[in-house]
Order: sequence, then structure tokens, then C-alpha cells
Amino acid sequence: MLYSKIIGEGTPFLILHGFLGMGDNWKTLGKQFADHGYQVHLVDQRNHGRSFHSDDFSYALMAQDLKAYCEAHSLGDIVLLGHSMGGKTAMTFATTYPNMVAKLIVADIAPRHYPQHHQTILEGLQALAQDQQALSGRKEAEDFLATYVPDIGTRLFLLKNLYWVTPGKKLGLRMHLPALIKHIDEIGMALPDDVRYGEDTLFLRGEKSGYITKKDEVEIRSAFAKARIVTIADAGHWLHAENPQLFLKEVLNFL
Repeated sequence: MLYSKIIGEGTPFLILHGFLGMGDNWKTLGKQFADHGYQVHLVDQRNHGRSFHSDDFSYALMAQDLKAYCEAHSLGDIVLLGHSMGGKTAMTFATTYPNMVAKLIVADIAPRHYPQHHQTILEGLQALAQDQQALSGRKEAEDFLATYVPDIGTRLFLLKNLYWVTPGKKLGLRMHLPALIKHIDEIGMALPDDVRYGEDTLFLRGEKSGYITKKDEVEIRSAFAKARIVTIADAGHWLHAENPQLFLKEVLNFL
């Protein structure tokens, strides 16, 4: 069963994080959605966060994981929001189990194929996982990873995966890194050409991000007949973190 943190009461609102993230990344926005009458589920997807590890990894499997989660919690007519990899899971889930989703929100990802672009990050995380000295403290881990990931924002995002395996002595990474490296091609996989979802859908893209292009809009509207596409100003791919106020406003306006 997928791990989650549940905040608030009301209409079920499930949030799916991106690649190498976890539900906790959405804690601040989750609390704000809960304040507006939603029961927010911050879900860790398989091989991420505190959810189970598996050598198998695909969007079809992650959609099945989410279906099992909804059934276990007796959830129906959900609001489903996914960012990046989580957006691909959300689209897969909505097109596979459309009767379970009342409204779909996809953050900065399109249904198309994306080429690999996480190689350096994965190399850094793999090296970090194998270096005992680097895992002796959070400062040591950050300094080690800086040689692979110079951007401090990305680095701090990745280091949220650290936890104490042995308190005060040894750190580890929560994600199942070997499986993610093995199945890295799955992350960029396109949705099948014939999938369709006919209910209200919101696509949010970052103004400074290239993940959703004008060309992508045609494919989006073909698969999601009621899609609205809204641009979040002054934000890149991490639009929910870079302009959270506008992100919150647009989601609440849609809902």
C-alpha cells in the first residue's frame, strides 16, 4: 500500500509528486487546499519516499497502485493533481479509471515522450549512496552532491530524501535508486495515442519551462476534451514552488 499523509476533511484531493520527490514536498500547498474544504492526500509513489520498493516500475503499475490506495481508503470522485512524473501517473490513472476522477490537474507535463535528462543527478545520487563518509552527516552529503548538482534548489530538493539509518551516525536515501536507474526510460514514456478523458481537466505550465509547448496543446486537447491550459507567470518546471500563490489561485479557481 502506498504511504501518504492525510490533511483536512472534505472532498478527497490526491497529490502526486514528481521524479525523486515525495508527498511531503507538497505539505505547504496541501495545508492550504485543506483549508478550502478538501481532504488532501500527499501520496508517495512506489520507489519514492516512504512507499514500498519494487523492482518493477511503470505508469501502468503506478496507476494500479493508486487505484488500490483509493479502494483501501474508500475514495471516489477524487480531485487528482500530479506534477511532472506524477502528472503522467495522474493522466494514466484518469484515462484508465475515468469514473474515479471528478477533476484532473496536471502540472507542467504533456502526454508526449520526453528524452532522458536526469543522468547527472542519478550519477550523483548513486555515488552519494555508496560513499560512507558523505553519508555521515547532512552537511557532508550536501557538499558531496554539489559536485554533481550545482544548483542549490535542486540539490536541497534531492537531499530531502535523506534519513537517518543509524541515528546520528549514518544517513540513507529513501528512494529505491537501483530500480529508478534501471527503469529510467519509463519516466519519459508517452501515453498511448488512443487514451481519452472527458471530464474537467486543468493543465498548468511554467512560463519559463519548456515542458508544455504550443505543439503539445494539440495532443493535450485531443486526449483531454475539456482541457484548460493556464500559464503560471515567473515560474519554471517547479511552478508550484516558484509561484505558489498563483498556482494555488489557479487550482482553486478551476475547482
